[in-house]
Amino acid sequence: MFPLLFAATIFLASSRSSLGTGPMPEGGDKVVHFAAFGLLATATCRLGRGWKAAFWALFAASAYGAVDEWHQSFVPMRQSDVMDWVADTLGAAVGVITYQGWPRYRQWLEFRLGRRIRRPQTGLGATGR
Repeated sequence: MFPLLFAATIFLASSRSSLGTGPMPEGGDKVVHFAAFGLLATATCRLGRGWKAAFWALFAASAYGAVDEWHQSFVPMRQSDVMDWVADTLGAAVGVITYQGWPRYRQWLEFRLGRRIRRPQTGLGATGR
C-alpha cells in the first residue's frame, strides 16, 4: 500500500508548476529524485522476497521515473530531463541493493513499532497481587 501512496505523492508533486521549495543549489533536484525513488524502490522491494523482487522493484521504480518525466513535459513551467530519470534509477538501484544486501538495514525497516503487551505471569513465579 505504501508504494502506491508514495507514487501518488510523486505524481501530485510533479503535476505542480512550482513546488515552492525556494532556491535550490545546482543539482539539488537530482538529490531529491535520488532519495524519492530510492524510497519508492525500497518500499516496493519490501513487498516481495529476494533478489528477484529487488529486480522488479528497481524496474518498476525506473519505469515510473520515465513515465513521471514524460508526465512533467505536459505540466506548464516544468520540463522533462533525462538526467532526472538517471537520478531516479540510480536512487532506486541504491535503495534495493541496500535493502537486499545489508541485513541490519532490512531488520531496521522491518521492525514493528508499538507497545509490547504484558501478559500476566502464571505458575510458580506469580505473586498473585
